[in-house]
Amino acid sequence: MQATAYTYDPESRSGQVLLDDGTPVPFDAAAFDAGGLRLLRPGQRVRIETEETEAGAGAGAGTVSGAGSGRRITLVTLQTF
Repeated sequence: MQATAYTYDPESRSGQVLLDDGTPVPFDAAAFDAGGLRLLRPGQRVRIETEETEAGAGAGAGTVSGAGSGRRITLVTLQTF
């Protein structure tokens, strides 16, 4: 899935991306570290990977909610064409 970097805090290695529909979605340090990046600038196009979360646990940091189930961002890396 593609998104655009929205915020990034280098101290905590976490931030938010904007989905193509404009929805901001947070990601945690583990998702950032999985992508192998050192820095992320607002406006950069990124590729994200997500995984299913338990239905009741979909409200935490790094979670994409939708249609009764949650998805958590597990990887943030640069989009390459």
